Amino acid sequence: MRNTWIVSGRKCSLALASVGLVVTMGMGALACNGAPEQTAPAPEPDATAEGWWGHHGGYNGGNNGGNNGGNGDATRFSMVRPSALTNNADCLPYAGANVRIVPGDGAERMIIDAWGLSPNTEFDLFVLQVPAAPFGMSWYQGDMETDDYGCAHAEFVGRFNIETFMIAPGVADAPVVHNSPPFRDASSNPQTWPVHMYHVGLWFNSPDDADAAGCPDIETPFNGDHTAGIQILNTSNFANDYGPLRRVQ
Repeated sequence: MRNTWIVSGRKCSLALASVGLVVTMGMGALACNGAPEQTAPAPEPDATAEGWWGHHGGYNGGNNGGNNGGNGDATRFSMVRPSALTNNADCLPYAGANVRIVPGDGAERMIIDAWGLSPNTEFDLFVLQVPAAPFGMSWYQGDMETDDYGCAHAEFVGRFNIETFMIAPGVADAPVVHNSPPFRDASSNPQTWPVHMYHVGLWFNSPDDADAAGCPDIETPFNGDHTAGIQILNTSNFANDYGPLRRVQ
């Protein structure tokens, strides 16, 4: 069954198992099946932790949420706007995403459905040590591109579970491919023992796209050539040391 979600005036379609749903998140809301557009203020970041999956997927949200979805083989969680944007009502106030992790043979599938973003815009997805600044270790997982309604769907295959980590037993030379300021490539790596990475974050691909969406036009290194815009979604609805990927066994 495919339901239509209207988010800040834009239609989004997601495959849902139930009919006639209205999902509320704090003061904001998502409406299904042509319900009137909601114009309430954006929710506080922690208010979305129990989002859609809290009522319809077996996921309990928050820092003590359950591990498995309704079918017993997937972990579901939500992504929220960063706390730095809490008081910025102009910057995509209804942006959000639901994530599902499906186990496979030797790897997992991460399935993301996002809404309330800028239409026809590219975004960059990272796996993170902590969800917000200073971010810690960060892995460029892939890209997401929105449709005419500001919705995006993407699937990634990788290690998305309690064993997700980075390691650098020693220092070695690294290729310098992008050497333009302010975010030049490092010519060698820092030594580190295993560092687990259990959070997820989404960035604008460019500061210009962020500015056009009413967001700060700050440049960050979070894309392939290190010229990304600001972060627009993350998993700060989970504790820094207990991100959602830690729940996946």
